[in-house]
Amino acid sequence: MDTRKIDLNLLLTLETLLTEQNVTKAAMQLHLSQPAVSAQLNRLREIFHDPLLIPGRRGMTPTAKALELMTPLSNALAILRQTVQSHERFDPQSASLTVTIACTDYIQAAVIMPLVVALQKLAPGARIAVRHYDPNQSEHQLRTGQIDAVIATPDAAQTNLKVHHLFNETYVLVGRAGHPELSGSLTMDEFSKQKHIIVSPAGGEFTTPVDSVLAASGLRRQVVMSAASFLFVPGMVAMSDLVALVPRRLIQQPFHQLTVLELPWLREYFEVSLIWHERSHGHAGHRWLRELIIRLNGA
Repeated sequence: MDTRKIDLNLLLTLETLLTEQNVTKAAMQLHLSQPAVSAQLNRLREIFHDPLLIPGRRGMTPTAKALELMTPLSNALAILRQTVQSHERFDPQSASLTVTIACTDYIQAAVIMPLVVALQKLAPGARIAVRHYDPNQSEHQLRTGQIDAVIATPDAAQTNLKVHHLFNETYVLVGRAGHPELSGSLTMDEFSKQKHIIVSPAGGEFTTPVDSVLAASGLRRQVVMSAASFLFVPGMVAMSDLVALVPRRLIQQPFHQLTVLELPWLREYFEVSLIWHERSHGHAGHRWLRELIIRLNGA
């Protein structure tokens, strides 16, 4: 059989004819004229090399071949309908969904962990796959379907992507519980006299924008370690007299006992957004998950 001769309309007509066993009733169900349905039936007979339906006393009688086709045809069309409808509506309590999100380890702790906890109750069939965030590859990965979303600071140059602002993240200073110099708040001068850990995602850097703020006031801090991950920092400061600036949401997670200080003079922050591609924009399940992420993060 040359399947190129079959189109979806023919299969829908065949399904209706086998159900109704009457050309007139089938035409009414399909919102077609009786001649149009008869013409489609003739095409189906040519394709399957079988009469499929023969005249009977009360309509038409399916042939043995038609009866053989009924179950697999209905199953195939049911799968097709389900596939199409899955992009139109999403039932979180019963549906299965896997979404791949690229983000940093900080976002895993601050955003993904609460998301996964919420999904256990709201959408038990949903799974989150986390991939390392590579800003140089993220647009390509979104476009090709390697990832479904990114949670990160948006790149203004990536104008082809859809972006929803989640929150502006600020910093707090952390040190071990009982740190002798971390009582109350710290002035800029007192801050600069501490021994610091900084985080350099690219690796190896010993300065951040905070150092430019200090330099403008003639100050310079002592950085004794450059870490590649914020997740490493709470444990390190908890066992030493080192201090570090960390994103505020990070310490909302159950880390070691820490002293946490606000620095009113520090105005540094970074933007966190949910980023995705047109490719997944209309998918009902992805849309539902994006709305949940936005809701959980207060935007």
